[in-house]
Amino acid sequence: MKLLTQELEKRFAQVGQQEDERDPIVVSKFFNPSGAGTWYATEYDPETKLFFGYVSIFGDHCDEWGSFSLKELEEFRGRFGLSIERDLHFTEKRISEAEPKAIQFRD
Repeated sequence: MKLLTQELEKRFAQVGQQEDERDPIVVSKFFNPSGAGTWYATEYDPETKLFFGYVSIFGDHCDEWGSFSLKELEEFRGRFGLSIERDLHFTEKRISEAEPKAIQFRD
């Protein structure tokens, strides 16, 4: 599965940086189909190939906002050799709608 399409890359460019936005738009969601891990991408830098967003690995106090690498997402192999997938049914929405607890970490 292609994690970053040209359409998504264009959309990230349109949305731009959202560091001053308390409730940023989540453009894309990635997940581990064979284990823990969900990545909510709010920004993407095509030069560094880094996303910025909210990362929830275990759904606990360790979840956080930060950068994550497209390359690392693409190279990951979990159980049964499954790779990280892009949620094809995810529609763009504010982080407060996608993962409500993420807002508390923006304050």
